[in-house]
Amino acid sequence: MGKVILVQRHGKGGIFAAQTKRRRGRPEHRQFDYSERHGYVKGVVRTIAHDSGRGAPVARVDFRHPYKYKKVKSLFLAVEGMYSGQFVYCGSKAKLTVGNCLPIGKIPEGTYVCNVESRPGDKGKIARASGENCIVIGHTEDGKTRIKLPSGAKKTILNSCRATVGMIAGGGRTEKPLLKAGAAYHKAKTNGRKNWPRVRGVAKNPVEHPFGGGNHQHIGHSSTIGRTATTGRKVGLIAARRTGKLTGKRETRS
Repeated sequence: MGKVILVQRHGKGGIFAAQTKRRRGRPEHRQFDYSERHGYVKGVVRTIAHDSGRGAPVARVDFRHPYKYKKVKSLFLAVEGMYSGQFVYCGSKAKLTVGNCLPIGKIPEGTYVCNVESRPGDKGKIARASGENCIVIGHTEDGKTRIKLPSGAKKTILNSCRATVGMIAGGGRTEKPLLKAGAAYHKAKTNGRKNWPRVRGVAKNPVEHPFGGGNHQHIGHSSTIGRTATTGRKVGLIAARRTGKLTGKRETRS
């Protein structure tokens, strides 16, 4: 009976599962209701707070219920320049101001936007990390908008997809050096799962990893492995179509 290696123990539960107890919830746009489709709704930023496991701060925004006498608390991703006490407006007739949320078809070309919807009503899927933003390239006559993603790729979405004007706060977070192992330890501990330190397979013993053992730290065989391999052997480049350095130019569609 062999040893159950680390890769086999990655699964549901245990020390590898993310601890989500201290997280505040999923920041997202409001429900796309009648008020947003035909006008706008007004909200006020109550607090801007840190969310455990997330690089970007989150903002607690209070809206008035459209039909009942009560408040509706929403959690938004804070944009650069947002402050507590600020009024934010969501809807098709909202003004083009940092922090406001409106359909991307109403946003002019060259504007920086974030938390963009991929499909109308999905409450935001694109450009949600700290310091990220998309750029509106242009609008087409068939009701679609071309945007530039943070990766540089271009994507076409419907004009009714909503976006927040501005860029996500917390930019430059990754530029600060960690300087010591203790800082890396606490950074990994915040995520709540065992992912640091990560020991290389060639540095282990043969019983602990398929790449382990030998007088020199080397794999000794091909690092590619099939899709149907057993769990203890499934390490390295799993079901790789190709390996090695990419050569030549890759044409990108505009």
